[in-house]
Amino acid sequence: MLPVALPLKASARDADHPKVAAVDVVPPASRAGLGFRLWRAALLLGLAALAAHDIVGLGGHAAAALFHRWLYDGVELTASFGCLARAALVRTERGPSLAFGIGLLSSTVGDILYDFAYGGSPPAPSAADLFYLAFYPACYVAIGLLLRSRISKFSTSLWLDGVMAGLAAAALGSSLVLGVIVSSTHGRPLAVLTNLAYPLGDLVLLAMVVFVFAVNGWRPGRAWTLIAAGLLLNTIGDGIYLYQSALGTYVEGTWLDTVWPTSLVLLALSTRRAPAARGRRAHLEQRPFLGAPVACGLIAVGVLVAADVATVHPLAVSLAAATVLLVLARTALTFRENAALLSRSRTESLTDPLTGLGNRRRLLADLAELLQETRAADQHLLVMFDLNGFKDYNDSFGHPAGDALLVRLAGKLAAAVEPSGVAYRMGGDEFCVLMPSSETVLDRAARSLREEGETFEVSSAFGAVAIPEETSDPSTALSIADERLYAHKEQQATRRGTAHELLLRTLAEREPGLRRHVAGVAELAVAVGRRLGLGAAALDELRLAAELHDVGKLAIPDAVLQKPGPLDELEWRFIREHTLIGQRILAGVSALASIGRIVRSTHESWDGGGYPDGLAGEHIPAAARIITACDAYSTITSPRPYRPVRTSDEAIAELRRCAGGQFEPAVVAALCEVIAEGLPEEAGGVRAPVQA
Repeated sequence: MLPVALPLKASARDADHPKVAAVDVVPPASRAGLGFRLWRAALLLGLAALAAHDIVGLGGHAAAALFHRWLYDGVELTASFGCLARAALVRTERGPSLAFGIGLLSSTVGDILYDFAYGGSPPAPSAADLFYLAFYPACYVAIGLLLRSRISKFSTSLWLDGVMAGLAAAALGSSLVLGVIVSSTHGRPLAVLTNLAYPLGDLVLLAMVVFVFAVNGWRPGRAWTLIAAGLLLNTIGDGIYLYQSALGTYVEGTWLDTVWPTSLVLLALSTRRAPAARGRRAHLEQRPFLGAPVACGLIAVGVLVAADVATVHPLAVSLAAATVLLVLARTALTFRENAALLSRSRTESLTDPLTGLGNRRRLLADLAELLQETRAADQHLLVMFDLNGFKDYNDSFGHPAGDALLVRLAGKLAAAVEPSGVAYRMGGDEFCVLMPSSETVLDRAARSLREEGETFEVSSAFGAVAIPEETSDPSTALSIADERLYAHKEQQATRRGTAHELLLRTLAEREPGLRRHVAGVAELAVAVGRRLGLGAAALDELRLAAELHDVGKLAIPDAVLQKPGPLDELEWRFIREHTLIGQRILAGVSALASIGRIVRSTHESWDGGGYPDGLAGEHIPAAARIITACDAYSTITSPRPYRPVRTSDEAIAELRRCAGGQFEPAVVAALCEVIAEGLPEEAGGVRAPVQA
C-alpha cells in the first residue's frame, strides 16, 4: 500500500463556506445587488460545468485540464474574492467574513500549488498541505465570531446542549471514519499525521455546526442549514478521498470531484439570507428538556457498544465517554431548571403582577395558615380596603396613570403595616391587610391609601374583622370584612350628603334667593357638562360644586352682600375672598375636600386674569370653568337693584364677547347650544346676590 499524504482538493471546496459571511447583508444599492447576483451566477454556472464534465463527460478527455485546473480553481477564486469583497464593503459581521475569506483563499492557494506547481503529484507532505490545513483554524475563528455576533445571551442549558451535541457528532464521525483511515494509512510519521489532520479538522468543523444547531434550539434557520449541508458533504468527500487514496484507487474526474464544488455552492447560497436576530434565546418553557440528552446519549452508548464488538478508534471512545458525562450533567441541570420553573410558577400564581403584593390566593393561604397557628389570645385583624375616587382618577388621567397610582399606594400600604403585617391586592382598587390587632397600624394603613392633587382626591373605605375572636373560618372572615367595608362606604356617602344639605340650608337661611340661584346654576352646569361629554361621576361632582360655589359668602357681611349700589374697593376685597373661604369651609368635611378645590377656582379666568390664584386655561379645573360661565349667565339674566334685567340674547352676546378671555370658548359654545335647545327648568334668570 502506498503512503498517502495527498493534499485534499476537497478541503479547498470546503473553504467556500466563507460565504457564510455574506449570509448577512446584500447591499441595498442596486449596483451592489447586481454584483452579488453575477457572483452567484458565476458559482452556479461553474458548478454546472464541472458536474457535466465529471458525470456525463462534457468536453471529453481533451478538456480535462481546462475543467480540473482552470475552471475548478476559478470557482474557488470567485468564492474567495466574493467573501473578501463583502468583508471590505459591508460593516456588519466583517470579522466572520474576513476569517472565512482568508480560509477560503488559503485553500484555493493550496489547490493552485497542487495543480500548477506540483502538476498534480506533490510530495508528502507539501506546501499545498500547509495552505489546505490553514483553512481549518480560519473557519473555526469565523464560526466562533459568527456565533458570538448572533447569540449574545448566555443560557447554561443551551450551551451545554451544544457542547454535548458537538461531542456526540464528533464521536460518531470519528468512529465511522477515523479507524478506517488510520488502519489504511502508512508511511512516514509526518505523512500519516498530515493525512489524519484532514478528517480531524472536518470532524471539529462538523461538531461546531452541530453545536450551533443546539444553541439555536435546533431551529438554526436557512443559512446555518446550508452551511451544515456543505460541511457535511465536504467531510464525506474528504473521508472517501482519503480512503481511496490510501488504497490507491482514487481516480480524478469521477463523481467524487463534484462533491466538493457542490459543498461550495451550498455554502455560497447561504449568503442569500440575513443572520438570525441578535440576542435570540430559546425560552425554558418552549424547549424539550430531554430531546437533546436522549439523542446524544443514544449516540454515545452506540459508539461504546460498537467498541466492544468491533474496532473503534480510542478517540471515538473517549468522545463518547465525555458525551455520557455531559448527558448526566445535563439531566441534573434539567431537574434544577424544572424546580426553578415550578418555583417561579408558584410565585407568579400567588403574586399580583401589577403591584407585586400577594393576591387573593396568597391571602387565603396565609389566612388559613394563621388561623391554624394562632392562639385565642393572639388577636389579628383582617382589613379590606376599597378606594374612593379611583374611577374618576382613571377616567381623567388614563389607565397607565391609574396603574401607576395603584403601584404607589400598594407600596405605601405595605410600608405602613410592616414589619408585622402583610398587604395584598384583591383586584381592581381593592386591597387587604392581615396584621396583629392595632388601632395605630390600622389608622396608618388607612392614611397610606390617600393621595390628592389639584384636580383629584383618592381616599379609602375599609372593613375590619378580628380573628380568631369573631371567626376562625377564612371565607367567613372575608365575608364579614366585605360587609363592613361597604357599610363604611355608605356611611361616608351619607356624611357627605348630610354636610352638603346642611350647608345649602344655611345658605337659604342667610339669603332665600341664593338657594334658587345655585340650584339654577347647578342644573345649567350639569346640562353643559353632559354636552361636553363628562362621565356620571364627574357630573355628580360638578353638581355639588355648582350648588356650593357661593358657600363662602356665609362669611361676608350683609351690608356688603346686599348693598343696592356699586361696591367700593374694600367691599370688592371682601367679595374676592369668598372662594377661599368656601374652600376652607368645605375642607372641614373630608368628603367635600375635592369640591372645595373646585369652588376655589370658580372665579378664575381662561386668560389668567381671574382670582384668587391667577390660573389660566387647562390649569383651571374643568368643573370650575363650566360653573364660571353658567354663573355669569345666571347673573346677567337676573334683576339687580341698580340695573334692569337683561335678556337671554344679551347674555349670550356678552358670553361670546368674553370667550377666550374670561371664559373657555368650548364651554361658551356648549352653553349657547344648551340655551338654544331650551333651558333646564331651574336655570332661567333668577334673582341673585351681588356677583363679583
